Amino acid sequence: MHIVIMGCGRVGAALSRTLEDQGHTVAVIDRDPTAFRRLGSGFGGRRVTGVGFDQDTLREAGVEEAGAFAAVSSGDNSNIIAARVAREMFGVQNVAARIYDPRRAEVYQRLGIPTVATVRWTADQMLRRLLPSGAEPLWLDPTGGVQLAEVHVSPAWFGQPVHRLQQESGVRVAFITRLGEAMLPDAGTVLQEGDLVHVMMRSTEVGEVEAVFDRGPGKAGESQR
Repeated sequence: MHIVIMGCGRVGAALSRTLEDQGHTVAVIDRDPTAFRRLGSGFGGRRVTGVGFDQDTLREAGVEEAGAFAAVSSGDNSNIIAARVAREMFGVQNVAARIYDPRRAEVYQRLGIPTVATVRWTADQMLRRLLPSGAEPLWLDPTGGVQLAEVHVSPAWFGQPVHRLQQESGVRVAFITRLGEAMLPDAGTVLQEGDLVHVMMRSTEVGEVEAVFDRGPGKAGESQR
């Protein structure tokens, strides 16, 4: 996958090297050419000097072929503008923006841009939003037979009630992280864009559960399993 990173500060440089080490092609955008020194001499990706929300700059970085875009510069406004341009004008599927003011998170989420607040930022959180595939185990019982895991949910599930996801996948949704806060779902909870879904399931059924979460809801009354 080709991934474009806007911002070559400490976070952007670390993220770029990690993604390249995982076998992805990476282009990094920064308005300060000296910032690219943080990437090190071993970095083989593109270094693009310019403003991250400028369309010509984004094209030079290969955004038209990108499968993911991360805006991790030092400015909230620049990050959200760049993320919206990448998604709305270039159709990049997986987009995430780093923010410094968590009070803005709800506004950004309503615009369809997953955010990671600086106070809670980890490389794993940002990578999870750029490469949302596979279950991420958070806890295993001593026998290894049951696990608590975060499972990526297809956008096809957005707007669907949690109880339908549980019924079709055969798992129990333990909790949902929404706008940075954990919540316990009830009978009326509906899945929203940006939700991180954490489920309890048998370890032997991870593949089946991932398949249901990935392909979306089936026809009314039709069992997915």
